[in-house]
Amino acid sequence: MAVAGLFGAALVAPARAAATADDPPEQIVNGDFANGSTAPWWWTANNPASVVDGRLCADIPGDTANPWDAIVGQSDLPLIAGESYTLSYTATASVPVTITTNVQMAVDPYTTELSEHDQLDATAVPITHTFTAKADNDAAQLAFQVGGSSKAFTLCLDDISLRGGATPPVYTPDTGSPVRVNQVGYLPDGPKDGTFVTGATDPQTWTLKNAAGTAVATGATVPGGTDPTSEQNVQTFDFSSYTTAGDGYTVSIGDQTSEPFTIAKDVYSSLRTDSLAYYYDQRSGIAIDGSIAGAAYARPAGHLDVAPNTGDNHVPCQPGVCDYTLDAAGGWYDAGDQGKYVVNGGISVAELMNTYERTLTAGGVDGTPLGDGKLKVPEKGNGVPDILDEARWELDFLMEMQVPDGQPLAGMAHHKLHDQAWTGLPQAPDTDSQPRLLHSPSTAATLNLAAAGAQCARLFRPYDAAFADRCLTASRKAWAAAKAHPAVYADPNDSTGGGAYSDSNVTDEFYWAASELFITTGDDAYRQEVLTSPLHGHSDAVFPPDGFSWGSTAALGALDLATVPNKLTSDQLATVRAMVTDAADGYARDSQDALYGLPYAPAGNHYVWGSNSQVLNNAVVLGVAGDLTGDTTYRDAVVHALDYILGRNPLNQSYVTGFGERNSHNQHSRIWAHQLNADLPNPPAGTLAGGPDNQLEDPKAQSKLTGCAPAMCYIDDIESYSTNESAINWNAPLAWVASYVDGLSSRKAPCQVTYTAYRWGGGFTTMVTLKNTGSTAISPWQLAWSFADNQKITDRWQADITQSGQNVSAKPASWNGSLSPGASVNFGFNGTSSGQVSDPKTFTMNGGTCTTAK
Repeated sequence: MAVAGLFGAALVAPARAAATADDPPEQIVNGDFANGSTAPWWWTANNPASVVDGRLCADIPGDTANPWDAIVGQSDLPLIAGESYTLSYTATASVPVTITTNVQMAVDPYTTELSEHDQLDATAVPITHTFTAKADNDAAQLAFQVGGSSKAFTLCLDDISLRGGATPPVYTPDTGSPVRVNQVGYLPDGPKDGTFVTGATDPQTWTLKNAAGTAVATGATVPGGTDPTSEQNVQTFDFSSYTTAGDGYTVSIGDQTSEPFTIAKDVYSSLRTDSLAYYYDQRSGIAIDGSIAGAAYARPAGHLDVAPNTGDNHVPCQPGVCDYTLDAAGGWYDAGDQGKYVVNGGISVAELMNTYERTLTAGGVDGTPLGDGKLKVPEKGNGVPDILDEARWELDFLMEMQVPDGQPLAGMAHHKLHDQAWTGLPQAPDTDSQPRLLHSPSTAATLNLAAAGAQCARLFRPYDAAFADRCLTASRKAWAAAKAHPAVYADPNDSTGGGAYSDSNVTDEFYWAASELFITTGDDAYRQEVLTSPLHGHSDAVFPPDGFSWGSTAALGALDLATVPNKLTSDQLATVRAMVTDAADGYARDSQDALYGLPYAPAGNHYVWGSNSQVLNNAVVLGVAGDLTGDTTYRDAVVHALDYILGRNPLNQSYVTGFGERNSHNQHSRIWAHQLNADLPNPPAGTLAGGPDNQLEDPKAQSKLTGCAPAMCYIDDIESYSTNESAINWNAPLAWVASYVDGLSSRKAPCQVTYTAYRWGGGFTTMVTLKNTGSTAISPWQLAWSFADNQKITDRWQADITQSGQNVSAKPASWNGSLSPGASVNFGFNGTSSGQVSDPKTFTMNGGTCTTAK
């Protein structure tokens, strides 16, 4: 059944109204089959059609691979550029199916004026689509593409009409409630914020209700004015002081209520696991086991030497590139296509390895959830952390892409491997018959291999020394090859069958690779490459204001230099760490200024392809800065980034499949194409959509979103690859951030707090003692808590104390910033309160939870 708002279709009257003299001319000939004739309709040979009971019925075969493998159509339809048309028809299918309804050119390249996906079943449901023609065409074609179903069925069509003179279509997204929250939930001791879309300019009363509908907290919104990213008038609200765990909470403002959410310490644990499970589902060259991935996601191995695959086991180059083949089976499919790209694989596997390496370098972080037997991988039980097992699947592929010894570009890495031509949607990897080709080596790809290989060498050393040696050998060889060929760039026009991923500035890749090689080996030659890089010491160059990405990777090197033990001098280390915190300060300011809280403020509000990954990569930098300093400002900005991804955004949309009431689930994918074929699944839980892209770089976005405000330029449609694709380099920072935030509640800090408050008259005096209970010095320290009532601090001593609403942060004075093991620091403050003065329940120091003295 076609559903209004989901597939662009709307219900209309059951029968076509009689034409009047003023109606635009009918373009369809014999659309009601009243005379029993089928002319001028045509169909493909495998689905013969005839008129049955006044309808055109065709027997559609099962087990076809593509929608266009079975078609019913009519040609020679005249279209006028700029004219808007209404296409309507009634259809039934003897089994539930999704068909593709196209108005298109009748010859290659079959450019579409209309392409919609309509769900049919045995009930006759009238369907209407409206579109505006982009070009003149005196012989366009209406094509009902009805192939791709595993089951044979009978299709019947009637009352088919195409007329001009329609009102131009206006797409209005369904944004649901104007009360926008993180639809998954909040940590008990973390920040809890939301945004309210309203025409009101005065503060409004918000009420937090539990699952029973009982009010448990209330407050006033803060007017924010017009949000420039969405052009919405909004207000914000903060309920951080409420810390009681539970499910089914909502926030109501007037007669509007948010989506439900949870407050719990483990609210993000499944997000961490599922966002990492995405990589197993993206594996090439291995059968996906339904007992691991879920029965709906089981599939045969793709791109091996099994017909019809030509396979990735002995892949030749494009003509003129090389005269050898490579065994490059394995690795991860990059995104919605089934290409494999070294430059995108490099950043992706590096961020997965960073997620694990952080558990070794940041104090108090529990690595158990990433350990052996914890994730959805087939290698569990081998004594290796599961996240490293997943990383190894891609690392093997990266090394397989290295040019063999004895060849002119020995040691370099081929840029990519993919089909000779683009395949349609859907396309199962094991049924892909396209030839697979290696593309030219590039300096960028070579340096990705050098960087990832060096990081691999140090992380796998405790588990598999031989594999670590292989990684380091490949890394050193790649570095030497890149130095010998420093300006070999991928062709920006090489985008047939796969993305170009062109990058003509590789100073950032050199910086990243040199950093990783220096950390792993300690060789001074690599240190000098880092220190003499034109990027070193320049925070904006290493950390672009709108986020690092596959084309800007220096940040990966700086983050590891700042956190992983290495041989930089103390001054050199301070320079690197200052770059990190300077960048994080900017992202934190962006978060604080944004009415939806996200740490992303691109120039001119230019939301890019994959903007959600930019938001999350900025959150990675903030998280590292929080680890380095303990400043909870950075922590809060990380949490707010995740809030945005999970529903606190202008579209009220969780961009992660399976998380939140209103989640993306039609991402552009050849494998997970339920929107096109009901036999196929939606993407697995934990799959991130690319997010708003105001350049509108695909036909679906152009037809639906023209004129959209930047943060509104998104549609959950499988054909919108520029706003709604999934990708390995987008899920990687999601997994990092989910792991970081999930660990906040369980992260213990070596500290004890004694907190004593005294009432006097209309005010109070509070004394606080913070003790270092650990075995190493703490420098600097920052203590944070939230008041549960309306206490207002007026005076403070022996600490720099700031208050924002009910949230308080205490930092050291100039003379008491270091706490030796067993030492304590004392500070205090005065304040006012119209009600009872109660002690806070939880204190965090440098992001970890302190014990409280009884």
